[in-house]
Amino acid sequence: MEGTGEEPPTSAVLLDHCHFSQIIFNNVEKFYIPGGDIICHYTLTQHFIPRRKDWVGIFRVGWKTTREYYTFMWASLPSELNSKSSLQQQVHFKAYYLPKDDEYYQFCYVDQDGVVRGASVPFQFRPESEEDILVVTTQGEVEEIEQLNKELRQQNQELKENCVSLQKENSDMHAELQKTQDLQERLESLTEANKTLEQRVTVLKEENEGLKVEKGCWETELLQLKVKNQNVASENEKIGVRLKTTLDHLDQLQAQISVQEKEMEKLTQGDQDKMEQLEHLKKENEELLLNLTNQREQKKKLERIVEEMKQKETTFIRTQQELTDQISGLMKRLHDSKFFYQELQREKTTLEGEKDLLQKENERLLHYVCQVPDPNLSNPTPVQGALEENTGLIFGNPYSVTQDIHVPMLPSIRKCPICNGVFPGDVEETVFEQHLQTHFLDCPYCHKVFSEIERQVYDDHVFCHSF
Repeated sequence: MEGTGEEPPTSAVLLDHCHFSQIIFNNVEKFYIPGGDIICHYTLTQHFIPRRKDWVGIFRVGWKTTREYYTFMWASLPSELNSKSSLQQQVHFKAYYLPKDDEYYQFCYVDQDGVVRGASVPFQFRPESEEDILVVTTQGEVEEIEQLNKELRQQNQELKENCVSLQKENSDMHAELQKTQDLQERLESLTEANKTLEQRVTVLKEENEGLKVEKGCWETELLQLKVKNQNVASENEKIGVRLKTTLDHLDQLQAQISVQEKEMEKLTQGDQDKMEQLEHLKKENEELLLNLTNQREQKKKLERIVEEMKQKETTFIRTQQELTDQISGLMKRLHDSKFFYQELQREKTTLEGEKDLLQKENERLLHYVCQVPDPNLSNPTPVQGALEENTGLIFGNPYSVTQDIHVPMLPSIRKCPICNGVFPGDVEETVFEQHLQTHFLDCPYCHKVFSEIERQVYDDHVFCHSF
């Protein structure tokens, strides 16, 4: 349902991201007659720069995003942005594309990014002769709405407290995650130290292999010396002269062998100590690997918990937004109900005052009509006789010429429907309108109008915009 074949740029922008004060709509009627074209007048403020894809749409009151327009027209670009005349713009809506029901609608100016820059007051499409219908909400329904609003606010406060606790738990989770990262860094450092120890063990193994080869050489030499000893012993009888020299040499060799055996025992003991140290390092490595596996599992659990917390937080934000929208709707219904009720009470008071005036006027006219005729007149006229016969007429006989009834002319006055202030009939229209404007409060966020006596409702409405 749009004025052209091309779709306008829209977006899912929420109401709290819009700027309703950058475009001001002028001369918006309370209702438009169906079947006729309408012209929308608006003013560009100095803080707004129009673009080629800007458009003006008609939205049903209660819209949430700019995709919910009923019809639209492209906004024309001004010829000169610095000229005052170019700030006043208008668009022409054809009757064929306008709504046919009697719902409340409003004009909205949307830029080419899909953001609302201005909105008008609500209006209706209905015949001019149709009377306004006031919806009166009983006091019980008003109290029920206020009670529901109180419960919704309490639930909103509880949700806020839950959000604070969830944020605290999220901070604790982040702290645990930081501890896990520190443990992982420590594990990496221990792994590096383990690699260094393994390299050192490899060097010790190589040294041990060299000592084993050297030990084999010594054992071979020892065997050779034993063979020589046996030869010397067998030749002891034959070589008596060389016996002492050979024995001395043998003692020296045995002393060297003892020293070498002690050194071999020390090397063997050191090798065993290194092997035990290597086994101990292997056990520590296995324990570190097991701790690393446990920490990785804990890290995965923490990541799953963090993901669940994020999902819960998203659900909470969505629920909070829905509650905020419901509160806004209830506040609007409450305001409208109070305003209509007060207007009806004022109108009732005005009608009762007019009724009292008419009753007084009626009694005065009856007094004039029902006066006793002059006794000097012996022969009453036929008209007088008819008047005496039909004294039940409230305003008397209109054809009677004997009565001089003077009805005083009441001055033309204007009465304020809110404070019952009286203005002369010749007062200027602008003065009367300025007086009426002092009885209303304008919302700085959505430009919704409230009565002066509804100051508490106005404060609650402005407070709802802060969420």
